[in-house]
Amino acid sequence: MAQQYTKKMIRDVFVQMLNEKPFDKITVKNIVNKCKINRKTFYYYYENLYSVLREIFESEIEDVIAQYNETQSWEESFIFAARFSLENKKAIYHVFNSIHREELERYLYTIAGNVMFRYVEDINKNIQASDRDKKIIASFYQSALTNMVLHWIADGMVEKPEIIIRRIGALFDGNISESLKRSKKLP
Repeated sequence: MAQQYTKKMIRDVFVQMLNEKPFDKITVKNIVNKCKINRKTFYYYYENLYSVLREIFESEIEDVIAQYNETQSWEESFIFAARFSLENKKAIYHVFNSIHREELERYLYTIAGNVMFRYVEDINKNIQASDRDKKIIASFYQSALTNMVLHWIADGMVEKPEIIIRRIGALFDGNISESLKRSKKLP
């Protein structure tokens, strides 16, 4: 129990600091001083700051998987999945502009994939498209959503993402279902 508390404290302090300053300005010393622990304790749990970041993103992905609700639209699921990014815009921006950007990209790609693959499966229950085509359709939307979020971050995260996601949903409403139906007609 104490171990989980210490790890959570380290992660929380790291996110707090990421919301205040760039990734490359944060040190293990900053973290241990703020947590009032020694360096050995930090290194007992984490190899470096990069491993703290990776665990934060992995934990968020696990939460999204656990909280997935089949009654939600893909838009609502994606907005829920992106809640960490929305609640920690400065931290996300700082990671985006660091040498650890690929970890953020992997996180966003995994989140988008989880949402889209599950949504395509749900839509396909009554259609029975091929597994190959389901994968192509979900991958297409996964890549598109990830790229749109990365552009949103690069543009300074000004526009509300909920508005963008809902607009995309309205513009492309029914396309996934129609694509799955077309799959049945293809050789």
